Amino acid sequence: MNALEQLQANPRVTIRKTGSPKTEGRCVVYWMQRAQRGVDNPALDVAIAAANQLQKPLAVFFGLHPKYPNANLRHYAFLIEGLAETKRRVEERGAAFIFRPFPNHDLIRFCEEVKPALVIGDENPMREPEGWRRAATEKLRVPFWTVDADVIVPTRFFEKEEYAARTIRPKIHRLLPVFFQPLENPKARFKWFSADLPTSQPIDEARLLAELPVGRSVQPVSHFKGGTSAGLDLLKKFIASGLKSYDTARNQPHLPGTSSLSAYLHFGQISPLTIALAVREADAPQPAKDAYLEELIVRREVAINFVARNPQYDRLAGCHGWALKTLDEHRLDPRPYLYTESQFENAETHDDLWNAAQMEMVTTGRMHGYLRMYWAKKILEWSPSPEEAFDIAVRLNDRYELDGRDPNGYTGIAWAIGAKHDRPWAPQRPIFGMVRFMARSGCERKFDVKAYSRRVEMLSKGIEQKSLF
Repeated sequence: MNALEQLQANPRVTIRKTGSPKTEGRCVVYWMQRAQRGVDNPALDVAIAAANQLQKPLAVFFGLHPKYPNANLRHYAFLIEGLAETKRRVEERGAAFIFRPFPNHDLIRFCEEVKPALVIGDENPMREPEGWRRAATEKLRVPFWTVDADVIVPTRFFEKEEYAARTIRPKIHRLLPVFFQPLENPKARFKWFSADLPTSQPIDEARLLAELPVGRSVQPVSHFKGGTSAGLDLLKKFIASGLKSYDTARNQPHLPGTSSLSAYLHFGQISPLTIALAVREADAPQPAKDAYLEELIVRREVAINFVARNPQYDRLAGCHGWALKTLDEHRLDPRPYLYTESQFENAETHDDLWNAAQMEMVTTGRMHGYLRMYWAKKILEWSPSPEEAFDIAVRLNDRYELDGRDPNGYTGIAWAIGAKHDRPWAPQRPIFGMVRFMARSGCERKFDVKAYSRRVEMLSKGIEQKSLF
């Protein structure tokens, strides 16, 4: 087996368009989308290795698409904040970073221009990006590979939808020793001649945000700054101060007990492997490390499995049959309150805790994970139907969360409203049936609700506190 065949046999690699790389091709192209980073990026590593083997330069192509479904100015601002650093880190590894924003963002036109021998891209289980990859497969005239770069254990090992975390956990743990290893981060050996280098537009953040035709109803946030370095700084702070108590503090929304790295994972600005290795080697109690790695690896990857294997991941119909049945049986139960989507969006409910959670999301682009469960379950309780509740939760999550439009978000909503990855709960309750119920009183027993609400109020008034979350 030669070196290229070894790359093709990598379990992270999917061969979407077969064939031998074209010997007359001028370069290898890496189509960067999901894994927006220049370090600890398996897709970039494969592209560099292939380019070195073919003795050709590597072009990392980033085409900024302005019409990603449900993305708005908030999301694009966070993405663009990280691009200049990604460019620098890619160039430090010997490749060219070619940035082409709308209307010049098309991969096929770029490939017609540079005439590659081979194209390599990221895997992404979401519906729209998967459609883009299938379209590229049909249109490209050279072999096309994609690399599963944003999980620790490749998704291909789980060919069917897993029923719950408990069914995927032993399978992941069996494979972890193979994949829970540092990456080599190789460098490209064959450089571009300056005369042949494809043109790249300067990354001017202000101009891009002003000119991109994106929705502007939701403004950027100041509480988080995009980019790999910002994510690594947060990780360092979490390892130093937050990890040691993670197993007890993670469900305490009034405390800074989580890593707040979900947006960086969503945009691929930091690798889950980078985080996992840092946690594994940290000087912290083993129960805290185990709890964090369970969330980062098992829970996150069962969510990715759900989105990859269930085409109705963002609809109530994607949930378990028993849950759909019990919700339908209670469809006509009287609701204690009924709110419109606008009232939810504006935090105009009778429940000050729910309102605070909504305002945390609107203000910071983040909602504490424990309250995401409570938030979605109350939307079910206060909406005319479970289908409408699910759709409202998805739209609000995607609109305001920096990590919206993500497998974790869809899985969390499916768990809260449709009992995805959960079990039936008895006795049955009005509206919920056998779907798990959450009460305000339960939150009050678990954490300081008033302290949490005060913190969110300070944030909503623009009082900056870096240690808030």
